[in-house]
Amino acid sequence: MLPLQTIRERAEALAIALDKRGLDARPLLSRALGLDQERRNLQTRLDQTLAEANRLSKEIGVLFKSGKGEEAQALREESARLKEVAKELQDQLGTAAEALQETLYLLPNIPHASVRPGQSEADNEVVFESGEIPKLPEGAQPHWELAKQYDLIDFELGVKITGAGFPVYKGKGARLQRALISYFLDCNTAAGYQELQVPHLVNEASGYGTGQLPDKEGQMYQVPEDGLYLIPTAEVPVTNLLRDVILDRSELPVKYTAYSPCFRREAGSYGAHVRGLNRLHQFDKVEIVRVEEPENSYAALEAMVEHVKGILDALRLPYRILRLCGGDLGFTSALTYDFEVYSTAQERWLEVSSVSNFEAFQANRLKLRYRDAGNKPQLAHTLNGSALALPRILAGILENYQDAEGIRIPEVLVPYTGFDRIG
Repeated sequence: MLPLQTIRERAEALAIALDKRGLDARPLLSRALGLDQERRNLQTRLDQTLAEANRLSKEIGVLFKSGKGEEAQALREESARLKEVAKELQDQLGTAAEALQETLYLLPNIPHASVRPGQSEADNEVVFESGEIPKLPEGAQPHWELAKQYDLIDFELGVKITGAGFPVYKGKGARLQRALISYFLDCNTAAGYQELQVPHLVNEASGYGTGQLPDKEGQMYQVPEDGLYLIPTAEVPVTNLLRDVILDRSELPVKYTAYSPCFRREAGSYGAHVRGLNRLHQFDKVEIVRVEEPENSYAALEAMVEHVKGILDALRLPYRILRLCGGDLGFTSALTYDFEVYSTAQERWLEVSSVSNFEAFQANRLKLRYRDAGNKPQLAHTLNGSALALPRILAGILENYQDAEGIRIPEVLVPYTGFDRIG
């Protein structure tokens, strides 16, 4: 959430910055400023009314003690009227404050200076490429055919028990999935991230805290009776562990990692680009989350990018990194790098990770602050990244590691799978 004080001082500069997203934010900024002024005016009137009522209360007591009951009664009636006015002003103030908060929730984060303007993923900038695209044997197949041939994933069975986008992993497919989760967690903990296990459902406050609400409400599965949401990523519960917390500066940086299933109500579409594991409603992901001092957050972002690069290098998958343009940038992000693995069988790039710096945007919503002893608390910076999302990594392994005899297993995963080949 953008700081209100910043909006007051730099509204036009914020509007220009948000133009990079292809968003004309001036109406929202103007509404926020108008509601802020209304709220402040109401607060001033309320304070004045309460002060006058308090003054009259003291005067009434003096008049009664002086035997001036008639005058005291008149002031008592005026005091009662002021209390009614104060109650009305409090109601109006609450309404204005709520409307202001709702407006602030609609404003996305300011893009970092390095983010280029753009409308869609077509305007993203490739900043790094690694690995050679393998030459596959004649008759190479996409992962959904390989999964069927070797009985690794049953998409139809998932449809039977739940619906499209909920696959069932079987045999060596399930073992490979578990191996990837364990390998990613081991890589992350070796890099200093503390492993957590967190709830897979969160309350509304948690959704607002990390910015999924109200922006992504239509994409989240809900449990209305309990006011809960299935998590779209472990980022949500992990980051909310520090909601309403003031950290000591010595506790920074905070580095967490967690595995979780993720649930997303993706918009329906058809075609090869969403077949098999390319787009799911439930999928597994290992997440990394960091909380940093503002002056360290971009060095931390680069460290996270290097960490994810190291995992993909070890898997020996061809990949590239993109810096997202303003129009493709997530609502809460100031700067995001996307990692994409090349699917040789599909002849297309598949996103496997996003690594983002949210600066103080989430922390302002979360009231996540830090301070030195005796100093005023200030907002921290939050970051997160996928290390890694499993479905398209698994698709990339199945497709890029296939040969005439079956599918080889990346060397680093063999100690986790217990086998070096499928087929």
